Amino acid sequence: MLSPAGLRQRSDLLQAIRSFFLERDYIEVDTPLRLPILIPEPHLIPFSSEGCFLQTSPEICMKRLLAGGCERIFQICHCFRKEECGRLHQAEFTMLEWYHKGWNYFDLMRQCEELIGWVVRKIPGCAGLTDGDRLRWQGAEVALAPPWERLTVAEAFQRYAAVSATDALRADRFDEILVVEVEPNLGRTRPVFLYDYPVELGSLARRSRNNPAVAERFELYVAGVELANGFSELTDPLEQRQRFQRAIEQIQEGGKTAEMPERLLADLSRLGEVAGIALGVDRLCMLLLGHKDIAQTAPLIFAEL
Repeated sequence: MLSPAGLRQRSDLLQAIRSFFLERDYIEVDTPLRLPILIPEPHLIPFSSEGCFLQTSPEICMKRLLAGGCERIFQICHCFRKEECGRLHQAEFTMLEWYHKGWNYFDLMRQCEELIGWVVRKIPGCAGLTDGDRLRWQGAEVALAPPWERLTVAEAFQRYAAVSATDALRADRFDEILVVEVEPNLGRTRPVFLYDYPVELGSLARRSRNNPAVAERFELYVAGVELANGFSELTDPLEQRQRFQRAIEQIQEGGKTAEMPERLLADLSRLGEVAGIALGVDRLCMLLLGHKDIAQTAPLIFAEL
């Protein structure tokens, strides 16, 4: 549980995030937590709720708002993922998600630099911050001043792993090698955008227009911690349906069920070019306050009730 001083700093963080987006003419939205259908994602296990599901992210709702004419929107909300618990994971957590029409993933990278700089200036005095623009966490000292490093997935595996990203994917060991060999080295001296994932791991990101073997997806790492996941959004309904079908088949192979999100697919062609990103608020709070565990950044967690 956070102390009163910690609660004040968390509150300041949330208000700093809101002020950043409101000053840039974003609309703050507040979508339902309980949904009748979710985006099929084999590695995420949702909580059921009286015939519905608790959201694993607000993405499906926010994209419907974009299809309805919104240009730039953001949301700070609670999300729920079953069987996620650890130093960097909680079954219930706070997520910041935002979308901007007319942008791609490189635009989002630049905005991430601006957002973190804004937040740091708005909440000085946090235990994890030194000299205003440097972060110290678990032995790492990270310079937050932009520009931050851009590193492709292929380059990161070449630099830090014993095998290439292609070979890791072929051996079905990509996630294992990424977590064990690559991630601990990322963002140790300045934040790193790890980008251009193999298209097989593109999720809802579009194929690169320069290299169709990769997807326009990135993850932001600070002090070895994955902080955000962003895309140039895939808006081709046919390709997205094919990806969803493969995901549904994987879910079914694991003995579970999933449905095709038909309404989302129907909306995709109305999105146009758009970029979107999800950022873990609890993880950001953990880094700024100098805590070792994200549970220490929550006002209360289930185990304390």
